[in-house]
Amino acid sequence: MLDLFDDANIYQTWSYGSVRWGEKNLSHLVLKQNGEVLAMAQLRIVRPTRLKFGMAYLRWGPLCQRRGTELDCETILRMARALENEYVSKRRLLLKILPNAFIGSPRVDAFQSAFCGFAQETPSAANSYRTFVLDLSAPLEELRRNLDKKWRNQLTRSEKNGLKVIAGNGIDEYQRFCWMYRQMRDRKTFDTTVDIEEFARIQQDLPETHRMQILLCEQEGVPVAGVVASAMGDSAIYVLGATSDAGLNAKGSYLLQWTLIQWLKENGVKWYDLGGIDPEVNPGVYHFKKGLSGADVTQLLPLMACNNILSSALVKTSLAVQNAVRNISNLQLPASLSRTFAGRST
Repeated sequence: MLDLFDDANIYQTWSYGSVRWGEKNLSHLVLKQNGEVLAMAQLRIVRPTRLKFGMAYLRWGPLCQRRGTELDCETILRMARALENEYVSKRRLLLKILPNAFIGSPRVDAFQSAFCGFAQETPSAANSYRTFVLDLSAPLEELRRNLDKKWRNQLTRSEKNGLKVIAGNGIDEYQRFCWMYRQMRDRKTFDTTVDIEEFARIQQDLPETHRMQILLCEQEGVPVAGVVASAMGDSAIYVLGATSDAGLNAKGSYLLQWTLIQWLKENGVKWYDLGGIDPEVNPGVYHFKKGLSGADVTQLLPLMACNNILSSALVKTSLAVQNAVRNISNLQLPASLSRTFAGRST
């Protein structure tokens, strides 16, 4: 049913949920009218005991926009009521929703109106997602003209470096990417929540049509750069990127991003989310992604609803412990190790 929706994304796939959270911890809600699917959502259920308290977590959903149609505010409202009725009223859980919506867009207005009875989570480094989103509707020539001048010059240099791009979605391509990613981690020693082996299992489990696209760049047969992206519905998401030790001067990342943009347009994708950015923590990644001239946007903060004191206390305590551990870790780590990789938070 994911293929019915323009707002489908990898975080709402069964493969992501079952690998990341465990199949037994998943719950699925589908909203229908006269047998037609209007909206749906995959949630993670967290219950520490058999008692009726815990949390239901919905990441990048619910999916409410059918392919080729405008977003229907009434559908979102009905889905909001269905989610609240099932998980808050019936199951007595704290319901936490991270919508696939960026501030300033019509989607945000629609979600905020539909979920007006929900409280917005307090902003923090852990729950704030800022990114660049590139509108791919313009002709390819215009997209290239819109690139930052320095970025475009680096792209031109990369095109003259005798680089070869290999595309695929198999495990072999992914493992070759991982080889470069490990080299990059050893070289940069950054801290990250990304588990590349977990994404390997997700990739293997995904249906062929939903697998992540992997682009590898070689110079004289040696891998120099790689990028992994997920394209579903009308949007794509940058997931992972890497440069090998041998590719530091090859400029392969520029050629890969441009090749990926061409592939996305050929496959009818309208929007490209370039992944998380943080100009203070990781200025290099920020300036690289900024050069593509996408819109600088921030995701709507998580929305929460609960009428169970135990569920509310459980989640608040858990979040407080997580924040405390994160703060202690940052204090103990040397500056060179406390940098956060500005990729997609998982």
